[in-house]
Amino acid sequence: MPIATVNPANGETLKTYEAMGEEEIERRLQLAQATFRTYRATPFAERARLLHRAADLLDEDQQDIARVMTTEMGKPVKQARAEAGKCAKAMRWYADHAQELLADEEPAASDVKDSGASRALVRYRPMGPVLAVMPWNFPLWQVVRFAAPALMAGNVGLLKHASNVPQTALYLEDLFHRAGFPEGCFQTLLIGSAAVDEILRDERIKAATLTGSEPAGRAVASTAGDMVKKTVLELGGSDPYVVMPSADIDRAAQTAVTARVQNNGQSCIAAKRFIVHTDVYDAFAERFVEGMKALQIGDPLEDGTEVGPLASAQGRADLEELVDDARRGGASVLCGGERPDGAGWYYPPTVLAGITREMRIHREEAFGPVATLYRAADLDEAVLIANDSPFGLSSNVWTRDDTEVDRFVRDLEAGGVYVNGMTASHPAFPFGGVKRSGYGRELSGHGIREFCNITTVWHGA
Repeated sequence: MPIATVNPANGETLKTYEAMGEEEIERRLQLAQATFRTYRATPFAERARLLHRAADLLDEDQQDIARVMTTEMGKPVKQARAEAGKCAKAMRWYADHAQELLADEEPAASDVKDSGASRALVRYRPMGPVLAVMPWNFPLWQVVRFAAPALMAGNVGLLKHASNVPQTALYLEDLFHRAGFPEGCFQTLLIGSAAVDEILRDERIKAATLTGSEPAGRAVASTAGDMVKKTVLELGGSDPYVVMPSADIDRAAQTAVTARVQNNGQSCIAAKRFIVHTDVYDAFAERFVEGMKALQIGDPLEDGTEVGPLASAQGRADLEELVDDARRGGASVLCGGERPDGAGWYYPPTVLAGITREMRIHREEAFGPVATLYRAADLDEAVLIANDSPFGLSSNVWTRDDTEVDRFVRDLEAGGVYVNGMTASHPAFPFGGVKRSGYGRELSGHGIREFCNITTVWHGA
């Protein structure tokens, strides 16, 4: 894929960029290493001041950077503005909480004495330059949720962003520079995917984080494993959305529409598989399909647009293949399912029913506004269907029965269980998955400690 801004609404190439050469990459690696030696000793108060400044600048830039994101990857501009605001909020949260989250920990006095020490503690120290390989779907948020904690922990970052969002990638480097962070604290590498392996093998890179596809995660994890380097992976998701008879069906159906089509359906944590108890299946399906049909599709730069184009022609083709495979296997198309005429990589909100295990869409992630409906006879079958997936990122459960809630929280194989609401990330809560959705956690105290050297300090008696 060339490094270029191509407007998904019309297919027009707006800007292209040359990939950085070996000399420039080497210069940036040297700079990252040199900056880390001094930046790691920067007091928390100074790091927080700089990150607050970055948040203020991002708020000032919100309108402009929102239009850039929309032009690069097609999300409705209203959602792009919200993404920028969310990033500023996360920056402020880490600026205000990092020192507390990384404070020295003292073991119990009895354990210190039993170890023969006069004093002992656990200290969190930064690791060094961290390589971040990030996707296009949330081109600001995915990066900031790594960068904010990493910088507050005293690390420095090198970003390899998706090749179709180069302007957003360059904006991020400029943002941290304008905020006053030392040169080399956060750098964007305009490189193709093929260059990642060699950079990750460089001894100056101490760890890596990747959000993206399962194949990309496997490649980065394999190289990092070969080099014995820490990684955090947030990969695909095919999140279940379970609706039980006690649920508020109107609210569950209304929320389901948003949960499926947010970001034009291109979200790892979007609900994708809707598993509905047979007693309320028909009522839910009717309301859900009505809501999907009513969505406003159009120019993503218009505030009234609810669903814009997919980010790439290939992404739309991949989604069409899943829908066509399901249709050939006997699935019913309750709405959508046909590519519209005209320019741009649009695909309509689509609902499929009658899904079987033999269909690809049952086991593969549908990265676009396509929902699958399942009928469950009881709670046990709902759990079985929900867990019958290679992914385990998050999950949504709608019920007013506390016993059912306890069962879902105990048995669902996912990194999150959201009860009577849709999955959403927040800086205070850990984010990540299990199974092929990856490992490690972002956000919260868990996220900031992922790239820290957890150090035992022991003083003899």
